[in-house]
Amino acid sequence: MQIHDLIGVGFGPSNIALAIALDEKRHHGQFVDALFIEKQPGFVWHKNMLLDNAHMQISFIKDLATLRNPASRFTFLNYLHEKQRLQDFVNLKTFFPSRHEFNDYLGWAAAQFEDRCAYGEAVFEVVPEMRGTEVQMLRVRSRQADGTVRERLARNLVVSVGGVPNIPARFQPFRDDVRVFHSSSYLEAIAKHPDAKRIAIVGAGQSAAEIFMDLQSHPNKPAVDLIMRARSIKPSDDSPFVNEIFNADFTDFVFNRSGPERAELLEEFWHTNYAAPDLELIQQIFNVFYRQRVAGVARHSFLRRHEVTAVRAAADGVHLSLHDLNSGERGNQAYDVVILATGYARDAHRTLLDPLAPYLGDFTVDRHYRLQGTPELKPGIFLQGACETSHGLSDTLLSVTAIRSDEIGQALLNANPRPLQQQAQAAERASRATAVI
Repeated sequence: MQIHDLIGVGFGPSNIALAIALDEKRHHGQFVDALFIEKQPGFVWHKNMLLDNAHMQISFIKDLATLRNPASRFTFLNYLHEKQRLQDFVNLKTFFPSRHEFNDYLGWAAAQFEDRCAYGEAVFEVVPEMRGTEVQMLRVRSRQADGTVRERLARNLVVSVGGVPNIPARFQPFRDDVRVFHSSSYLEAIAKHPDAKRIAIVGAGQSAAEIFMDLQSHPNKPAVDLIMRARSIKPSDDSPFVNEIFNADFTDFVFNRSGPERAELLEEFWHTNYAAPDLELIQQIFNVFYRQRVAGVARHSFLRRHEVTAVRAAADGVHLSLHDLNSGERGNQAYDVVILATGYARDAHRTLLDPLAPYLGDFTVDRHYRLQGTPELKPGIFLQGACETSHGLSDTLLSVTAIRSDEIGQALLNANPRPLQQQAQAAERASRATAVI
């Protein structure tokens, strides 16, 4: 069975950035035999939220490489150059490309590592490979679409599985009802309801706002209720001094604080990342409701300070019991579709690594994102995008992706130095087929 220096679970932006960092280190004589495993059949990045007119909330300079190496061939600017759009992009006078274009950039970068990524395989288990009482390596088990199980051995592991849709408890019993779905599946799911006349969106963040603006312009003209517990839609604070919390050096500041201090920082700056749409988008929503008042037609409703207290599915729709937290009034409304723009949970790595739990303690990570295991655990296990409580709000964003990939890459090299003469041998081994069960 083939043994890899590193197996990466997932091949989204974080692990693509890591592949880039390792590739550039290889060109400087430092080699890590890395393989990435991605459950999707090809590269995809939030495909169900690639809405018309949606743009990035983050500067293109915070791409996969620029902040680590501005001379990298994997920068967004070089992508534009290769696509022969650089001068036209300059004329747009913006730092915020469309989400469609940034998705194309990510796909362009991912395509250059197809020989180092196994697509269409879902990693479902990572088990210890023992030698006596020590865990010497990790056995990574993945399943293809046809049910075939593959196994590979790794000296190190990087887990970058992204967020799992957060489904509030009241909606959990309706996960299999096609009329109730999370914003992460929006485009695919809403296409199954072309005749929906009344739609509810639950949430107060960027996704909720973008979906509202998309639905209000649909040709079948559905009535849309925007439901949230907040009193108003608050814009993200992207002012310069606040934005310093997304700088790479702020990660050191957060990590070196005590637990209570970290929690206080997260609470203080929570609205820079959560439940905080762009101001321009908020203004567009306000304009929709204002134009309704001018026309005297209340097609859409903004149900602020409303809480969903009960959910019931019936033939005539999904019934939401709503509590107006201002007036105390309670009511019931049936919807053809309910969309949950309720964010994501970042704990999927715990389930994946459950067979290793006896060696992982409380899943604490060090400054370089490595899980702090017991002395018996020899492989390094790194997390990307699951360290917000220890490394700060930027951990789940693109802001530190380029820098973090370099830190993890260097930690891997320090732990597993490989002489130059072994590079050819490792490359040959990487081309061999892995074991198939």
